[in-house]
Amino acid sequence: MHSAVFLIEFGAIILGLGLLGRFAGRFRFSPIPLYLLAGLAFGKGGLLPLGASEEFVAIGAEIGVILLLLMLGLEYTASDLVSNLKTQYPAGLVDFALNALPGAAAALLLGWGPVAAVVLAGVTWISSSGVIAKVLGDLGRLGNRETPVILSILVLEDLAMAVYLPIITALLAGVGLAAGSATLAIALGVAGAVLFVAVRYGRLISRFVSSDDPEKLLLVVLGLTLLVAGVAQQLQVSAAVGAFLVGIALSGEVAEGAHALLSPLRDLFAAVFFVFFGLHTDPSSIPPVILPALALAVVTALTKVATGYWAARRAGIGVKGRWRAGGTLVARGEFSIVIAGLAVSAGVQPQMGPFATAYVLILVVVGPLTARFTEPIAAAVTRWRGGGGERPGADAPPTARKSPVALEDPIAPGDPIALEDPSAVPAPYDTPYDGLAPRGEPSRTD
Repeated sequence: MHSAVFLIEFGAIILGLGLLGRFAGRFRFSPIPLYLLAGLAFGKGGLLPLGASEEFVAIGAEIGVILLLLMLGLEYTASDLVSNLKTQYPAGLVDFALNALPGAAAALLLGWGPVAAVVLAGVTWISSSGVIAKVLGDLGRLGNRETPVILSILVLEDLAMAVYLPIITALLAGVGLAAGSATLAIALGVAGAVLFVAVRYGRLISRFVSSDDPEKLLLVVLGLTLLVAGVAQQLQVSAAVGAFLVGIALSGEVAEGAHALLSPLRDLFAAVFFVFFGLHTDPSSIPPVILPALALAVVTALTKVATGYWAARRAGIGVKGRWRAGGTLVARGEFSIVIAGLAVSAGVQPQMGPFATAYVLILVVVGPLTARFTEPIAAAVTRWRGGGGERPGADAPPTARKSPVALEDPIAPGDPIALEDPSAVPAPYDTPYDGLAPRGEPSRTD
């Protein structure tokens, strides 16, 4: 009887997700907010709480985050990652300053104390890698010029979690300096070792994983990813970081084959992850904290937009790409909930749980919308104010100004493509460094 109820509940969830996805696709927006609202409706305190399938949904949600980060890693090579981290670390510092400090200040203003301030700083600092990975795929922006900047910031945040989580765990537990230092050293060592193996021995790993049989390739890649993610999490390092680095380590035909095989699984389990997030939110706990959570959400949404804009400008991206980068980074999600959950379990501040849930829920719904509409809204405001926009090529690096014309925006399926006479285009081309990578440049997305 229990198995029958489980099949009915889980089947209804999957069917409902499919219908919601189809509805979102018809109006060309991300289905993530609909998945979250569905989770609220069928979670604790919702219209029709689920019971039998909750444990399976929780496991599926963990797999969903892991697959989202694995697929992101498959888009880039190890050399891409290292070069981006070297060039983008100032953006990570700006990200911390603009987004962690408002959370700490809010906790102090609410009278929660210094430990709660450190916790809330983490909640507001870290963007949701899972949500952003899904949004980038939904909007067809994986090949955009600003996407490596976004991913660099996300990776810096995830790697920073290897330092932050042991520190916050030690603070909440009240352990001594020696024990906290040992935990931190282990976490940093594991993260560094996995990154070193991915960069140095990526080709050997790809050769080991490679197979002409799709079934064997799927099993080996999926098994390796889950194994590395589990070991990383056991050693106090994010499972998401482990999965991302596995994707980085795979290259060539192996990466292409794994991408094609794992895409349907990623879409399934990613949808389950967003439903799970809503299932564990009691709607009745949100109203008492909604106003301060909303105020903090507005402030930190603006600071994330500013972070992405600054980082993209520093990387030589055009104005449109800067706004897209900023809007994409707004969403918070899995890490924020994990951090708040640690504080609630330690009994630091009872209101931390509902407050963090309301905050994350606001931004995880708003995040896909800001990713989609920040750039067109900014362009409309600029036109309304009578601004002339950027001078073509003014912020593009020298190599970009002399390269073939880059597409300003991705071409959506079904859009007509106008062919122009190349002789009518003046040389050298002076196009903002703003859209997709030009054909012929090395790219994992070409």
